[in-house]
Amino acid sequence: MAGVAEKARFYLERSVPQLREWEEKDIFSKEEIRTLVQKRNDFEHKVLARGNTAYEWSTYAQWERSLEALRSKRCVRLKIRHLNSAHAGQGRVLGIYERAVGRHPGSSELWREYLHYTAEIKASKRWRKTMTNALRMMPTDADLWIMAGARSAKNGDMAAARGFFMRGCRFCTKECKLWIEYARSEMQWLDKMEKKKGREDKKKVKKIEDDDEIIMGDSDDDEDDNGMILPEPSAAQAKVIDKQDSKQLASNPAMDGAIPMAIFEISRKQSFFKADVAEQFYLMFMSFTEVSSHARISQHVLDALTTAFPKAAATCSCHIQAPILGVAPGTAEYPRRLQQVVPLLEKYMAETEDKAGLKRKTAAWMDEQLKWDGLDEDVRAVLEYLRKKHCGDL
Repeated sequence: MAGVAEKARFYLERSVPQLREWEEKDIFSKEEIRTLVQKRNDFEHKVLARGNTAYEWSTYAQWERSLEALRSKRCVRLKIRHLNSAHAGQGRVLGIYERAVGRHPGSSELWREYLHYTAEIKASKRWRKTMTNALRMMPTDADLWIMAGARSAKNGDMAAARGFFMRGCRFCTKECKLWIEYARSEMQWLDKMEKKKGREDKKKVKKIEDDDEIIMGDSDDDEDDNGMILPEPSAAQAKVIDKQDSKQLASNPAMDGAIPMAIFEISRKQSFFKADVAEQFYLMFMSFTEVSSHARISQHVLDALTTAFPKAAATCSCHIQAPILGVAPGTAEYPRRLQQVVPLLEKYMAETEDKAGLKRKTAAWMDEQLKWDGLDEDVRAVLEYLRKKHCGDL
């Protein structure tokens, strides 16, 4: 216990200059500072004790964040514009998170909390370093790869985003989530590029020779990563996306949707691929109605789904929904499209090999349509009738 007390004192003493400045500038009173010191001391003893938990570290970090927010508000109210210890609070929180993940490297919640905080305070270099460490500790965590790829894509660096997604797909071969999000990211990029081309006052972009990478604004990857290395897949994992597949995914010269379709095709070779997975791809692609190639990509997926699983509930559900996908229930076009759904319901309810499954899927999407605000009463009546007729009381 003596060792714990000494370590706690060490970390507490590092905050003394900050506390003195707060007292000198009347940001906190002596009594408040005494309470803060006691609270920090209690937290330090808890997290340094044997058997400490990730929750205790998280609580400690959250308390420090709330304290920093209070300090900031008081500075604004007191019109204090300069503090020598202005960034000490953020540094302390980052230090707590760094110690926390060191003690509990397998806690995905702590890693995510740490990453969200670094993003919140715009500590880009720290975010990259933390993400790299998190991925090395948990290379099969699809959500982390998605977070890394999405951030790069948001910054306009699709080359880096594709790198994250492709590497992650080699590790995450037991579930479809990462693969679908990779395809979604590519569709979002196509949507963004097509909208950019359509603007008269489009911003200048920098095209990298022999690549479709587009740099818009500042990119986090301009800074040195100090030799940080992402996890390397094993020989078996590397074969998930071979050299030919990698070359196909690395560029998209015609912006015609080749990459999203390639992602879908490679996913078909994985153990997780089944009718429900193909259905998720189809519904996702159909949501990008403003992308010029979305119809061709969606039809490709539907054809593959029909060939591989002709009578599955997921296949029949996709065929039934096809006329209304991408059409808002509140538009004038919707009633006409809904008319096309009626015969399809009759046809596929009779053909499917899983009628109960198809009923559940049909009830689910009809319920979503019925929730639409301002839905025409006649349309509502038709949907309710169809739901009752084909799905019963589900």
